[in-house]
Amino acid sequence: MHRTDHQPSTHVLDDGWTFTATAGDLPAALAERLRAGLPVTVPGTSHTHLLDAGLVPDPYLDDNEQRLAWMKRAAWAYDRTLDEAPAAEDERVDLVLEGVDTVATVLLDGAVVLRAANMHRTYRVDVRDRVGHGPSALRVEIASALEHAEREAERLGARPLAYPQPFNMVRKMACSFGWDWGPDLQTAGLWKPVLVHRWRVARLASVRPLVRVEPDGTGTVEVVVDVERSGLPGGDVALAVRARVAGVEAVGVVPAGASRTHVHLEVPHAPLWWPVGHGSQPLHDLVVELHVLDADASAPHGRGPALGTWQRRIGFRTVELDTAPDDHGSAFTLRVNGRPVFVKGANWIPDDHLLTRLTRDRYATSIDHALGAHLNLLRVWGGGIYESDDFYELCDERGLLVWQDALLACAAYPEEEPLAAEIEAELREHVARLTPHPSLVLWNGGNENLWGFLDWGWRDELDGRTWGLRYATELLPAVVTELDPTRPWCANSPCAPGSSLDEVHPNDPDHGSHHQWEVWNRIDYTAYRDEVPRFCSEFGFQGPPAWATLARAVRDDDGTVAGKEHPTFLLHQKAEDGNAKLDRGMAPHLGVPEDFTDWLWAAQLNQARAIRFAVEHYRSWWPVTAGAIVWQLNDCWPVTSWAAVDGDGRRKPLWFAMRAAFAQRTLTVQPRDGRETLVVANDTASLWQGVARLERQHLDGTVRASADLPLTVGAWSTGSFALPADLRVPADPREEVLVVSLDHARTVHCWVEDVDLALDPDPLVARVHPVAGGYDVEVTATSLSKDVTLLVDRLDPDARVDDALVTLPAGTSTTFRVSTTQPLDAAALVRSPVLRTANDLRRAVGAAGVSTSGAAAARG
Repeated sequence: MHRTDHQPSTHVLDDGWTFTATAGDLPAALAERLRAGLPVTVPGTSHTHLLDAGLVPDPYLDDNEQRLAWMKRAAWAYDRTLDEAPAAEDERVDLVLEGVDTVATVLLDGAVVLRAANMHRTYRVDVRDRVGHGPSALRVEIASALEHAEREAERLGARPLAYPQPFNMVRKMACSFGWDWGPDLQTAGLWKPVLVHRWRVARLASVRPLVRVEPDGTGTVEVVVDVERSGLPGGDVALAVRARVAGVEAVGVVPAGASRTHVHLEVPHAPLWWPVGHGSQPLHDLVVELHVLDADASAPHGRGPALGTWQRRIGFRTVELDTAPDDHGSAFTLRVNGRPVFVKGANWIPDDHLLTRLTRDRYATSIDHALGAHLNLLRVWGGGIYESDDFYELCDERGLLVWQDALLACAAYPEEEPLAAEIEAELREHVARLTPHPSLVLWNGGNENLWGFLDWGWRDELDGRTWGLRYATELLPAVVTELDPTRPWCANSPCAPGSSLDEVHPNDPDHGSHHQWEVWNRIDYTAYRDEVPRFCSEFGFQGPPAWATLARAVRDDDGTVAGKEHPTFLLHQKAEDGNAKLDRGMAPHLGVPEDFTDWLWAAQLNQARAIRFAVEHYRSWWPVTAGAIVWQLNDCWPVTSWAAVDGDGRRKPLWFAMRAAFAQRTLTVQPRDGRETLVVANDTASLWQGVARLERQHLDGTVRASADLPLTVGAWSTGSFALPADLRVPADPREEVLVVSLDHARTVHCWVEDVDLALDPDPLVARVHPVAGGYDVEVTATSLSKDVTLLVDRLDPDARVDDALVTLPAGTSTTFRVSTTQPLDAAALVRSPVLRTANDLRRAVGAAGVSTSGAAAARG
């Protein structure tokens, strides 16, 4: 019987599942427990199901990552009953799996209906002929992604990659296999919803709003709508697509037999969407409805209930990537609404390795960390995932720009089938899915793949085999140009846009984007100043997580924090030679304490200083250098890493350094033509005009020379100002500093490193004042006090402090606000290991830069 009720319905299959192990070397007790099946809800994965049931230990704690290594080669199955009413003759019944991790076979009553091998795409299969005859058995079998990848590597021939396991042979989150900041926990399961979608006639398969702003201020939206027809009686009819936004409505027609239409909308005087710091972020609901066309109407419109409805928020803005050649090489400058924007960014990795635990609130907290550090862009890195709609919607609301990598990272990727088809399918899905988001401003073809081919010995190892060049230089531009021509793209990070590998090296700092990893890996962070890149899309320096994070997750057998050479600490330090690099990095600046408490503080401080040094250098060269994207904002578990916010969500000293270096208005002293020069960065819409006060001071505050310097710096600009000779040259560099103040900004410039500076190890007077919700801690410097910080998690793991790394010239004061729900020991708040400065490291580190304590402490 033909029905006229065309409304679709969706049945989410979240409950009623049982989870079993079907293969693998499971612990005997666990295998027995799973024999009858574990009741679970979906979404979920092997790790979260077993963890929630208390059957495995937390993989983030201590050495549990190693204890759960058997899970990489296990196989699993999900089972539930599917009891669907019979389909009408004109009704489709689709089983939809929005995310399968990763290699799966889907069966209904024992018959295979789908095979999947890509966690980055949605699968949909028509099961109308297999349901409606009573309860059916739905089963999803999940194989080991590692074993699948190993078979593919054997079949196709291995390809070079940055890590031992062949993540480049399967479309699974690359960092699932371990990274130099992440655990090797190869999850498996149904990581996104499973549902049954019943529909008639046609459905909205894809809606792509292509937004532009005309020179006269008119906002235009070209809504490209693709429909899928049911292929059943009544399905081959003309359709109407009604779209409306900001009070404007239009209708497009999909003729019988066709599958696409364009609906054009024009919004006069559209309010512009701007990045944070440049303006507001007005968003407008775009609603698209699909109807059967009313052929009797004088103008095209739909009749009857909607066959499908799609709704997203859009913003009106334009975005361009300027890569034009110039006197310095070739640019890499992002322009939003015609305005060049200095990118203040950080790289983003999955915010939890166990992806199903990510929520909108979790995303909001982490995005607010980015905004709190004055960032205006996050780069979604290519070894992770295409993030959920929540992530991009929150970035839209907050004005945080998004650079989106294709998910290809640090490896040579075969171009043979079926991998090539899978990569194209996922790109098509996500380029189309993300078109509504004004925050998304750049598509990038992958991470370090072109660079790796040239410099990491891949060419010889490949011996002519495919490695992914086509993905970066042909597939990505073709898909973006076809599906979303409103956004720019680049082939890789790093890369020199418009140049072949033979013409310009992809990591040439004078052309396009650049990665700076010689610092950290081989050379001192002062070498950041040796180059002026056009855009630095990766640079970073390691530091340990907060003490409370270590106390929870990185412990010795007796439950105390594991020392830095303990196997558990090293399991949570994934970088090659990581601790030694930390020591070598801090030695010329702070020295290397032996006591673990002092070492932890010195390592965190040196990380913060290295990145602030780099950011201030890059900002000082705007507009030649058009952006700096720190590696990295966040962590996915408790680990020593490059992150500014650790795996437990605690802000490391680095976060405060980024906040200071990326502030809208900053002062810094930089070398220019062999002389110290004051560089003033003004990332606001207003002139910065005033009189800077410059003082060459003794460390005790005595002023040796001073000057007032009138200056004006334009909006969105930097200015350089020569310093008087008597302020540039100290009488004794060990005992003097240059202090520059303008309005609320201040910088303190030293001529020598801390190991050579005559710092007073006890330079502070501190007072504690209880206040509602915590404490105010007022500190006053009796001598120059560098990087004053309160490590309040030492007293309360949930405590927070509003500022850190505050350098105080002698005689100046600041007040820290400590937020906590717990009563704290006031005396403990103002002594080590809570109240720290760079000065106090002089007690533990002698002039040679080594400990004077005589013995190493395993823990603080």
